[in-house]
Amino acid sequence: MNQKALRVLEYDKIIALLADQATSDSGRTLCENLHPMTDYDKIIRAQTETKDALERIFRKGELSFRGLKNPGFQMKRLEVGGALNMDELLMISSLLEVTRRAKTYSREPRESMHSPSDMNMAADSEAPSGNLRKENSADSLDGMFASLEPLTPLREEIARCIPGPDEVSDEASPALHSIRRKIRGINDRIHEAMNRLLNSASMRTCLQDAIITMRGDRYCLPVKAECKNQVPGMIHDQSASGSTLFIEPMSVVKLNNDLKEAFLKEKEEIDAILASLSSLAVEHIPEITQNYRTLTELDFIFARAKLAKLQNAMLPTFNTEGKIHIRKGRHPLLNKKTVVPVDIRLGEDFQLLIVTGPNTGGKTVSLKTLGLLTLMGQSGLHIPAGDRCELAIFKQVYADIGDEQSIEQSLSTFSSHMTNIVSILKKANRGSLVLFDELCAGTDPVEGAALAISILEQLRKRGIRTMCTTHYSEMKLYALSTEGVENASCEFDVETLSPTYRLLTGIPGKSNAFAISQKLGLSPKLIDDARSRISQESENFEDVIADLETSRRTLQQEQAQINQAKTEIESLKKQLEAKQEKLNQGRDKLLREASEQAAAILKEAKDVADETIRNFHKFGKENINAAQMEKEREKVRKKMEKAQQKAAIPKKTIENTNVPKQLRKGETVKVLSMIMKGTVHTLPDAKGNLSVQMGILRYQVNIKDLVLIEDENPTRTRAPKTDAGRLKMSKSLSVSPELNLIGMTTAEAIPALDKYLDDAYLAHLNSVRIVHGKGTGALRNAVHSHLKRQSYVADYHLGEFGEGDAGVTIVTFS
Repeated sequence: MNQKALRVLEYDKIIALLADQATSDSGRTLCENLHPMTDYDKIIRAQTETKDALERIFRKGELSFRGLKNPGFQMKRLEVGGALNMDELLMISSLLEVTRRAKTYSREPRESMHSPSDMNMAADSEAPSGNLRKENSADSLDGMFASLEPLTPLREEIARCIPGPDEVSDEASPALHSIRRKIRGINDRIHEAMNRLLNSASMRTCLQDAIITMRGDRYCLPVKAECKNQVPGMIHDQSASGSTLFIEPMSVVKLNNDLKEAFLKEKEEIDAILASLSSLAVEHIPEITQNYRTLTELDFIFARAKLAKLQNAMLPTFNTEGKIHIRKGRHPLLNKKTVVPVDIRLGEDFQLLIVTGPNTGGKTVSLKTLGLLTLMGQSGLHIPAGDRCELAIFKQVYADIGDEQSIEQSLSTFSSHMTNIVSILKKANRGSLVLFDELCAGTDPVEGAALAISILEQLRKRGIRTMCTTHYSEMKLYALSTEGVENASCEFDVETLSPTYRLLTGIPGKSNAFAISQKLGLSPKLIDDARSRISQESENFEDVIADLETSRRTLQQEQAQINQAKTEIESLKKQLEAKQEKLNQGRDKLLREASEQAAAILKEAKDVADETIRNFHKFGKENINAAQMEKEREKVRKKMEKAQQKAAIPKKTIENTNVPKQLRKGETVKVLSMIMKGTVHTLPDAKGNLSVQMGILRYQVNIKDLVLIEDENPTRTRAPKTDAGRLKMSKSLSVSPELNLIGMTTAEAIPALDKYLDDAYLAHLNSVRIVHGKGTGALRNAVHSHLKRQSYVADYHLGEFGEGDAGVTIVTFS
């Protein structure tokens, strides 16, 4: 990839941010060596790894690789038969401990790990990268985690023998335990002997100080030089002044010799222990080496995921056709709380985008955002943008970006830029992305504009995706009149003299020099004089641009209203479909129950008929008197009456105190005896009978069996007379159909949500929108958990496309 483009687009600063996320030196090295890739399969694999690691972080928390060091040198020593020292064995133990943590991390279920609410969640307003995968489903990292070998016996043996740096445990071997016990015994005897000498009356006058000192590895006493003949022993040292001699008393010489011999045996035993541990490690050289490589790669992948979490970034899709569609893209090096997202399209309807507008309006930021997000995407990094972004894979990215803040550019600056432009024109092809900032600025405007148009025209004819910024009006006209070239501008608010930093595709920008100058207090006469010095065509062109901007804002407002209406229509459509589905289910249930009852009645009638026929046959064969036959006939009659009673539709004797005094066709009523809602089809006759349409069936009912449902007949609703009614009416007028919780913590959001739901339910709102944002999902989960416990909530679901997607929950009341 072109190194100059990497430098001017500040790709190195992204790499520095990435390297800060790694927790091992080797992982940091991989981050620092990351460069954009051009192979489609490699890019997709790297992006998938980043996505899967990010999902694991949100489910289980972050994974640390601290303690991971390169064991390459130690493995080579083991291969040639060498033994490792304590520090080297501890390094291998640390590597195996990291391996164990990673293996455990891959196995532990979600519930036992950290919840997303325990993490730093930046903002809930954007989702990191789509829906999380189902628990225990496979991902691209499973193979890497599965290849890790914790080598628990080796790690535990090293930890048992070497509990800390430069420390071998007494329990490392029975021999070492015995030797150290002997050393402690000799030390005790030496100190007893030395203390006896210190406390003896004859020695007190000979000692410089009443202390025991060490010289080399021998215990000595500080004796005055003039008393050296009074203390028999070996002189090992003297003070700088010569007044003190350090003498090893003869009574402890043998003990000191025994102690030194014991120390030598201790060292020999420690060497034997280290050799034994080294021989155990030799058997696992391939596993240790592979563990190091895999853990380094995992640290690199998780560093990419942690950067995505930090930047609230998402997974883009990729193509090789040169199509770019960035939605709500944010420059990753600007403050994510204040940066204004931009939408950038290139390569589908047009392949060349010319951005115009005033200085400090955000043109260069938009240019750099496109270039930097492209480089990040091709490096396997998620990009800080909205959902459904699409990036193209380019073989090369070329950029010529100068200092747009300078008042004027010298000839040397123009020459430097032109040298770079010439190089770009020679090297660029259809697989390249070219970015120009203030193309051909710093020279005569007429010549510069003509030269810039010629350069862009050559790039257009060669099919090279290009984005450039400019102040030249001629280039705006070129974009308007040339196929495959599109204008764009950075919005500027003349009233506040401040840019909005929004990129508007399809609208050429206006310099606003006169308006800005007048707002800042420049004399109107000077402004009028300046206007007279520009051509009428230029002034008319700027006016056309202003009219286009006004039209765009009007269309944008109308489009927003249309989108809102579409959302409301879709919501009403879903409610209607839900009601129809509920009605259909009720109808099917009634028909099913009626069929079952009819079948039971028919069966009972058949049983009665069969029994009657059998009895009459019996009566014909036997001499049965008439009284007995009459008795059997009466029995059959009672059974038939009982069956008729079952077949009859039961009439519920519910006293109706709200009989409608007047009905109109089409009004919604409730049939009390059937506990169903219906629509008035005909008006009541003289006896109060009328037809009510319930689903696909029409029934004859009496008006006394009906209650008017006023909530679904708004024209019949009257002003409430009671205090409670007035409260509900007040609520319905003041409660908003939407609650925004973005920016709140869970502790702040739930009380606000609880009060809002109560108010909305009292106001008889059918459904409301809870805006919680996407983010890591902690606030959304808390909202859903609260909704589950509310008895008056009939249903809730995440918003559909156009309703806010996963950042909004739609609540329906019962």
